[in-house]
Amino acid sequence: MRAMDVMTTKVITVDPNTSVQALAALLSERGISGVPVVDSDNRLIGVVSEGDLLHRVETATERRPERLIARRRSWWLDTIASDQDLLARDYVKSHGRTVKDVMTPDVISVTDTAELAEIAMLLETKRIKRVPVVRDGKLVGIVSRANLVRALAATKSQPTTDADSDDRTIREKLLSELKGQKWFEMQEWFKIWAADIIVRDRVVHFWLSHDQSEEERRALRVAAENIAGVRRVEEHIVPAL
Repeated sequence: MRAMDVMTTKVITVDPNTSVQALAALLSERGISGVPVVDSDNRLIGVVSEGDLLHRVETATERRPERLIARRRSWWLDTIASDQDLLARDYVKSHGRTVKDVMTPDVISVTDTAELAEIAMLLETKRIKRVPVVRDGKLVGIVSRANLVRALAATKSQPTTDADSDDRTIREKLLSELKGQKWFEMQEWFKIWAADIIVRDRVVHFWLSHDQSEEERRALRVAAENIAGVRRVEEHIVPAL
């Protein structure tokens, strides 16, 4: 399986001119810990997370210069940058008004054809929870640890590869069908994502919140069953956020 088979395609993003306050509100309201930063052409230019907002002058949580320098010398911060550069960088982080001031520009990303084994190793070695997916430099999705776990849950004990292309086609057709339905687009953002649909061995797996209506579940099942090649549909119920 590849990134394109499990990634979330409906990605929440911000542009570099978004205010820090607006970013904080977005993360809080959506219950997420970070978002990709994209330009007007949807090109990935950075990532920004809760960690970038921990030390802010507005909340009187900015770091004391002497503690920052001590942490640098005893921990991991680069040895090339001078103490002055480090202090200047930290000042921008704690006083910057927009996302471009606080984001991390050196983005770890993968292509949509990346193998899941490669992504799993990347998440583990870099100690990150999710990675943006790009195609020709443009953001097309995101893969999280939860996506990989759900992919595993949808597999049998022995891995199969012959059906990968068929599974991918089924998933693409199903997502296209759903995105064209008004009832699907009207759902709350957390109800169902592309990441909540995994196709394995031509079996469609839906991860649904327990408070999702019976009508919505039935509509999802019917949409999946109408896709050529689908063997069956399985529902996995998870607690609502």
